[in-house]
Amino acid sequence: MPAVPGLAAAARADTGTALVPLRADPLTITVPGSVNLGSVAQGGTISASMGTVTVADSRSGIPPWTATVSATNFTTGSGTPTQTITTANVFYWSGPVTASSGVGTRNPGQPTAASRVALTSPVTAFSGRKQATPMSTSWQPTLVIAIPSNAAAGVYTGTITHSVA
Repeated sequence: MPAVPGLAAAARADTGTALVPLRADPLTITVPGSVNLGSVAQGGTISASMGTVTVADSRSGIPPWTATVSATNFTTGSGTPTQTITTANVFYWSGPVTASSGVGTRNPGQPTAASRVALTSPVTAFSGRKQATPMSTSWQPTLVIAIPSNAAAGVYTGTITHSVA
């Protein structure tokens, strides 16, 4: 079969070097791994620290940053209604700054237990703006989970996601 002009050229045009830009001004977030929050009876409440979350900002200039937090439902078994603890029962509070370096402003989203919020949608965990490079901010958020009185017994798992931009 004769070669089709242009087909080979098109194939050669599709191959080449891929470029991956390296972000020169990093903004990072470090979060704790898995956390065992403990156990409680139906109708009870669990309150536990998640560990340390840290935002490090080495970008040039003085841009602001905002760390957000979101959650999935907590489920056990097949996740039927009695095997699900919805995000309406999962509360978060950031608490104050626990460690910091560099000069800038730091604002907790929920500085006290009284200001905790349900994680039914993403919320601001912390925000800040550096005045000089680098800057880091750490906090130890607390999760409070209200266990429904009709919840099935089991080990429930869910995901808490922190992000920064």
